[in-house]
Amino acid sequence: MKLNIGGAERIVRILVGLVLIGLAATGTVGWWGWLGIVPLATGAIGWCPPYAIFGFSTCSTQTKA
Repeated sequence: MKLNIGGAERIVRILVGLVLIGLAATGTVGWWGWLGIVPLATGAIGWCPPYAIFGFSTCSTQTKA
């Protein structure tokens, strides 16, 4: 698997996932808060399946001389 999620987006995904899971665990939101597992997992591994399917990437491109 080639990484397709950039650094800033990874941080945002992890934070959003943790907040949603925390809200679900405390009963503030319903069961859908557990869907925070998805952004948490994709942020942690740096790879998003829909991005791969559509050929999209937010990783910075580095050119070698």
